[in-house]
Amino acid sequence: MASVTKSAEILAEKPKELAALRAEITESRRKASELASEYYRRIERKNPQLNAFLSLTRERALAQAARIDALTARGDPLPLLAGIPFAIKDVLVMRGAASTAGSKILQGYRPPYDATVVTRLESAGAILLGKTNCDEFAMGSSNENSAYGPVRNPWDTERVPGGSSGGSAAAVAANLAVAALGTDTGGSIRQPASFCGVVGVMPTYGRVSRYGLIAFASSLDRIGPFAGNVRDAATVLSVIAGHDPCDATSLRAPVEDYAAASDQPAEGLRIGVPGEYFAEGLDDEVRAAVERGIAALRAAGCTVKPVHLPHTRYAVPTYYLIATAEASANLARFDGVRYGYRSPRSETLSAMYSHSRDEGFGAEVKRRILLGTYALSAGYYEAYYRKAQQVRRILADEFLRAFAQVDAIVTPTSPVPAFKLGEKTDDPLSMYLADIYTVTASLAGICGVSVPCGTTRAGLPVGMQVLATHLGESTAFRVARAVEAAGI
Repeated sequence: MASVTKSAEILAEKPKELAALRAEITESRRKASELASEYYRRIERKNPQLNAFLSLTRERALAQAARIDALTARGDPLPLLAGIPFAIKDVLVMRGAASTAGSKILQGYRPPYDATVVTRLESAGAILLGKTNCDEFAMGSSNENSAYGPVRNPWDTERVPGGSSGGSAAAVAANLAVAALGTDTGGSIRQPASFCGVVGVMPTYGRVSRYGLIAFASSLDRIGPFAGNVRDAATVLSVIAGHDPCDATSLRAPVEDYAAASDQPAEGLRIGVPGEYFAEGLDDEVRAAVERGIAALRAAGCTVKPVHLPHTRYAVPTYYLIATAEASANLARFDGVRYGYRSPRSETLSAMYSHSRDEGFGAEVKRRILLGTYALSAGYYEAYYRKAQQVRRILADEFLRAFAQVDAIVTPTSPVPAFKLGEKTDDPLSMYLADIYTVTASLAGICGVSVPCGTTRAGLPVGMQVLATHLGESTAFRVARAVEAAGI
């Protein structure tokens, strides 16, 4: 009962919509500096219970708020996100701000540059309050792998918020930020959004620049927003999306007005429902909530039809081969030489490498490095990594065939609602299998949105995943907005 009471207090203050807050600032009914200070007071009050923020960037945030107030005082036009408080996942670098990626091995690291998404948010007037907690190097599905302690779910503080972007999701759910950025490699935005009852967006691979992202798996990593509603998430994506010369994988396709697209009715859209996502292992209450969401889409004028994605059952092993292989290469740079943690037991160069990495990395990160190194090693590359890439191509082709028949695909975001802290930590395989509905879209490079579609009898949020083809974000937002409008 204490956990439920505490959670009710944390969730008591509901965030205003982004447009409403911006209007208050634009019309001089509230100063950006006052709004920022209000959110810092809220963080000071609630964060000790949640552990959502690892560090605060108060000086930088208040300086930005003062600039917005000066523009308002002069009567100058304000940018799109003027004065809006944001949180930033700690795998995204901010100049001079602690950037740990949730790992001991990066303690003390203060990068000399900003991630592209950070620059774009601030150029649009956003106030960046601080850095949020996450699974170490974004490796995890529960936010229990952080070197700085787990994040707690605002809906029930005895439960996980999802991972790896649990701090960002919890911050938005508890109104410690109006919106936040997270990263999604195999579900790390969508699953926490589902567990915390907020909207989370995984854009098409390459839609948002990865420059300034501390890499986990470079062919899978994506940056996307969390928000309290679909339109706000769409607005943020329009700001951070677009080509970046600092990221050769970023797409040159023009950026749409996603907020305006989300305003368009979903009537007439063809919605696919894959039977493979409603099979054994799906919680009954999650199934019922998602089916209510599908019924709401029918009521909104959508045509619902079955589609088939038969290779879905191979997605988890495929993902965990490719992701760990890329992680083993990306994390080789953390050696105790140039920055971050260096073991005091460094009698020789070899000992410094060995001890620094052993002491600096947590158990889950070491597990994935070992798995990835094995998959890439001589004699096993063909059998594991190359085979996984071939299956990845098959999965992507299946989605392309499905999208030739439908405009969007809807599924549960997670097979279960938020689980108890510690419930799966001793069973990594069980934790990995919780990603079954999200890793497929990650492997295929398509976009996805998790939107709340109800709660369980225990009052835990359930998310519906809306998938659309490459650069199909506008369609995904239209469908997600229809579910949101149904108020289920």
